[in-house]
Amino acid sequence: MTKTKTSNSSNHEWYFEDYKQDAVIEIGTIQVEEEEILEFALRYDPQPIHIDPEAAKKGPYKGLIASGWQTCAFVMRAMVENYFSPSSSLGSPGIDELRWLKPVRPGDRLTIRATILETKRSRSKPDRGIVTTLVEAENQQQEKVLSFKGLNFMLCREFSADKPFD
Repeated sequence: MTKTKTSNSSNHEWYFEDYKQDAVIEIGTIQVEEEEILEFALRYDPQPIHIDPEAAKKGPYKGLIASGWQTCAFVMRAMVENYFSPSSSLGSPGIDELRWLKPVRPGDRLTIRATILETKRSRSKPDRGIVTTLVEAENQQQEKVLSFKGLNFMLCREFSADKPFD
C-alpha cells in the first residue's frame, strides 16, 4: 500500500473525490490539560481515575487519566477542524473497532493521523460517497493511545452546497 502524506485545513474545501484511498493525513496535535480532564469527567464520566488525582494515584493507572470518551472528543475536534470540509461533510453512520490502547494523562501531547482505507460512491444517492478512515492518536512517546475506523458521508464535487440535499 502506497501512502502519501497530505494535509487538509478547514480553509480548503474537500469533496468526496479529494479523499484518496491510502492517503495519510496528519490532522493535528492536542495538548491535554489536567483541568480539562477534571471538567469533562465531573460532568460525563465521574470515576475516581478521572476526577480524583489522589485516589487515581492508588488506582491501576497510578495517576489521573482522561476518560476514553474525552479522548474521542479531542480527536473529533481535530477532525472537524482539519479533516472534514464544512461544505461536503454529511455526517456519519458510525464507527467501528474503537480501541483505547493506552491511558491519556495530563500533559500528554496527542498527534492525530487519518489513513483513508476506502472510498465508495453511493449508487442510490449519486450526490455523495462514503469514506472509511482509520483514525489513530499517538502520545509524545509515539505510543498509540486510540484507534477507530470511521465512516463518513461526503458530498461529491458536482453537487454544490447551493443545491439542497436529498
